[in-house]
Amino acid sequence: MLPYRIRIDGMKRYPRTGPMLVCSNHQSNLDPLILGCACPRPVNYLAKKQLFKFPPLGWFLRWNDAIELDREATGLGGIKETLKRLKKKESVVMFPEGTRSRDGELLPIKRGFCTLVKKTKVTIMPVAIDGAWDALPRHSPWPNFGATINVVFGDPIEPEEYADLSDDELTALLEEKIRECFEKARRMKEHCKMLKLDPPEEHGS
Repeated sequence: MLPYRIRIDGMKRYPRTGPMLVCSNHQSNLDPLILGCACPRPVNYLAKKQLFKFPPLGWFLRWNDAIELDREATGLGGIKETLKRLKKKESVVMFPEGTRSRDGELLPIKRGFCTLVKKTKVTIMPVAIDGAWDALPRHSPWPNFGATINVVFGDPIEPEEYADLSDDELTALLEEKIRECFEKARRMKEHCKMLKLDPPEEHGS
């Protein structure tokens, strides 16, 4: 359990069976733990090698048999293991932006995920996280335990929807889906702020 309030939207859209690549924006090193709590079925994690060095995230990744991606090498070992798990009808979480946001906003998506899904023909599950940057920003070593985190699952992208798309078209489609989820998560955040507004001051007669 995480010491944060996590609100989840779109749980019914999440497929309960079959192989799937869960693609999320990347706000914080907390993101893998957040998605581990939010996803309604077990997931695998594709994480860069450096993350395994930082406790408690490194412990969490090793405990969950995460897939290590070594960017300084070719990264082929991590890609092959990801393909293997997808072919075993498992779910894998990846962050196609490739790095954490510096300000909590979305980053452009890199096309690397296209190879994975086109080789395996799996469902793509778009998801957005908002509030993780408030909980643990990139520039801070200390978490904010008072943060509320919103997770929004979008509509799955099925293989038949992207079969004839180019890598650029598929990347644009996923960016659009994640942005829709992110905008909804941001609206949830703003609505929460409105509910917490102080009541008007009372003035004596």
